[in-house]
Amino acid sequence: MVVGSYEINGVKPSLKAGDKITYVDDVRVNNIKELSLNVQNKKSVKIGYLRDNKYKEEQINISYEDGIYKTGLYVKDEITGIGTLTYIDPLTNIFGSLGHEINEKVTKKIFEVKDGTIFSSFVSRIIKSKNGNPGEKVARFNTEDIYGTINKNTKTGVYGVMTKDIDHKNLYKVANLDELKTGPATILTTIEGDKIEEFDINIIKISNKNYNHDILFEITDKRLLKATNGIIQGMSGSPIIQNGKIIGAVTHVVVDNPLKGYGIYIGKMLSEGEN
Repeated sequence: MVVGSYEINGVKPSLKAGDKITYVDDVRVNNIKELSLNVQNKKSVKIGYLRDNKYKEEQINISYEDGIYKTGLYVKDEITGIGTLTYIDPLTNIFGSLGHEINEKVTKKIFEVKDGTIFSSFVSRIIKSKNGNPGEKVARFNTEDIYGTINKNTKTGVYGVMTKDIDHKNLYKVANLDELKTGPATILTTIEGDKIEEFDINIIKISNKNYNHDILFEITDKRLLKATNGIIQGMSGSPIIQNGKIIGAVTHVVVDNPLKGYGIYIGKMLSEGEN
């Protein structure tokens, strides 16, 4: 994915942030390494790319400076971030997480996932939320401790298959949409180390009109509020539990009031995970 551009020999490529490079001189490229290999020893190349799912081509200049081939393009082919695993289907080992898509930070566009992994992390500290400025979980990664593979990034979450053995004892029944009620519920999340804890929330409104704004809720748990001052980044995907059943997952914070947030109905995630 293109995330920016600069001039080469006085000419700046017309590719824009968010364009997805697919070909160099009619050779398929899938990552930065393949892109680099296919521009070597050339003064110009034809770039094939997707913009809003429409294929386009452009001839761009190549410059060789200080042992580096320069294309005039800043590109990115991977993203690492913190999120919460929502569920694992004990029969298929399919997992769902986040409850919303992963967007590239610069372009704000959805990042196409061809492959990826999930791995263990440990929350080392919390940056608290403020009105207008959501806080976040700060975590240490262990990229060697792989839990599963990612195969898609969609509007309802990130999905894949667990490769580690899972605990089949801690199971939750899945609520039907008509079982969701306003009133008391809880979320499962981690605010320290890798310890999963349960915190009280109050569901204010139930809807089914948006991809991931089915549940409007507020945090009522005093201990969680003391630790985070509300919903924080990295909490996305935290399971929402009501009457002993999983009903959804946390997806968004209300930026101007981080005590409130939105959740997605779990049925939407389960359906997407199985597709």
